[in-house]
Amino acid sequence: MTLEAETKAVVAQFDYTNEDVNKAVKEFIRQMGEGLEKEGTSLSQIPTYVTGVPKGTEKGLYMAVDLGGTNFRVCSINLNGDTTFNLTFSKVAIPRELMVAKSAKELFAFLAKQIELFLKEHHGDQFEKHVRRRMTVTSPEGFKDEEVFRLGFTFSFPVQQIGINKGKLIRWTKGFDIPDAVGKDVCALLQQEIDILHLPVKVAALVNDTVGTLMARSYTSPGKTGTVLGAIFGTGTNGAYVEKLANIKKPVTGEFDKSTGLMVVNTEWGSFDNQLNVLPNTKWDIELDKETPNPGIQMYEKRVSGMFLGEIVRLVIVDLLKKPEVSLFKDENSSTNDWKSTTSIAPNSGVFTQWGLDTSVMSVAAADTTPELVALRQALEEQLHIYSPSLDDAQTFKAIAAAVGRRAARLSAVAIAAIVLQSGTLTDPAYDGEEIDIGVDGSLVEHYPYFRDMIYEALGQIEGIGAEGAKRIRIGIAKDGSGVGAALIALVAADMEKRTSGADYIGELRDTAKNSPSTPADEVAANDA
Repeated sequence: MTLEAETKAVVAQFDYTNEDVNKAVKEFIRQMGEGLEKEGTSLSQIPTYVTGVPKGTEKGLYMAVDLGGTNFRVCSINLNGDTTFNLTFSKVAIPRELMVAKSAKELFAFLAKQIELFLKEHHGDQFEKHVRRRMTVTSPEGFKDEEVFRLGFTFSFPVQQIGINKGKLIRWTKGFDIPDAVGKDVCALLQQEIDILHLPVKVAALVNDTVGTLMARSYTSPGKTGTVLGAIFGTGTNGAYVEKLANIKKPVTGEFDKSTGLMVVNTEWGSFDNQLNVLPNTKWDIELDKETPNPGIQMYEKRVSGMFLGEIVRLVIVDLLKKPEVSLFKDENSSTNDWKSTTSIAPNSGVFTQWGLDTSVMSVAAADTTPELVALRQALEEQLHIYSPSLDDAQTFKAIAAAVGRRAARLSAVAIAAIVLQSGTLTDPAYDGEEIDIGVDGSLVEHYPYFRDMIYEALGQIEGIGAEGAKRIRIGIAKDGSGVGAALIALVAADMEKRTSGADYIGELRDTAKNSPSTPADEVAANDA
């Protein structure tokens, strides 16, 4: 078979038809419903205890921290009340020894220290004022409202959330391994170390990055009805959306504000259809899955997210290279190459290494529309050490990358469409022709050319949406969900405190100070004065 014919045969296997898309949307909605009813389903549908989205008019100074991997980020966000905000942040690498510390205290004490350093550098006035007043405080309400920063804690590890600021660590990932922390409330672990340092900070909310994306988008691009979905399409993929409380049939323990009748739900849609009822499954998908640390899990993510798309393309290329009758990257006669040189692949090329083909090369391929594909051919040389690739070679690579990318975009449309249909917003009189706002973040939607266009193309083919419905869906970038989004959830949590609990926060701080072995006796006495 010629290279052109072989390429067409490969591309055809990645075609995800309109019929396929519609079947997948129906199955996604079914699995969403299943996840709202019980635990242990493909779509986890995790209640987040966040019961409202911002309107863009919120004001105040809040803090956010993000432990998402090997770095720790500390931010303060001043919400200006007009959809704008000012953000100040610092970032520090987590020392390797603390990622595998003997006790959780070692890691969380380090995190609290970074918060203290940040406050002293960027909010010295508030910090000093708090320290002076806590010795002679006579007005608990003034102390609480004026002095204590509410903090949103983005913690990107698997947790069982049991409250807006409570969540037990299920397991570590990303190179962390501190057995002592597993099963413990990560917010309490951080608050304990914050209190030992007497910082004016209350951990008010535990934040998932998709929920942060939803909140950030709703604040910066408000409509009459707020943002419906926050989604990540980047290295990984996931989404969180606004669900009616009445639709959540499984138990939601703990305190939360029921007055809105809504709750944000974290779908964990990377694991949609692990059973492969409707997801495509080429031989390259099967091969990729076998070589991952979690075979049989996160099957949707393995077909959609940037981490895996380049690897799928690489596996196809390796397959073609094994076929002697297919002349890909191996012209024998220099005269067959329009660059008048012989094509060769270096032994250390990323093509021969798992994860060696970065998805960014696919972006170059999508962006290069020149007749000679010069930019793509240069990228193949520079990034993959494929020297002097011919035009035919580049055309084959572009076609395969485009097929894998288009399938990912159409699968992305499945999740978006399912949630729009589940929300009922297209037919809800309250929306009455309003745009349905979707906040997205991640490298695919930001940097992969035409990815959003391909999503819209698929949305227009979905039953219940169609071309007119697709026009009403506004997919916009939501930046810095782990910063401004976390701060906004802290704001929501602070409002919930006022409405629901009436708790004595100054009393809590006093009790913590009394019980802390590092608190001098005279300071405890002063606090009681």
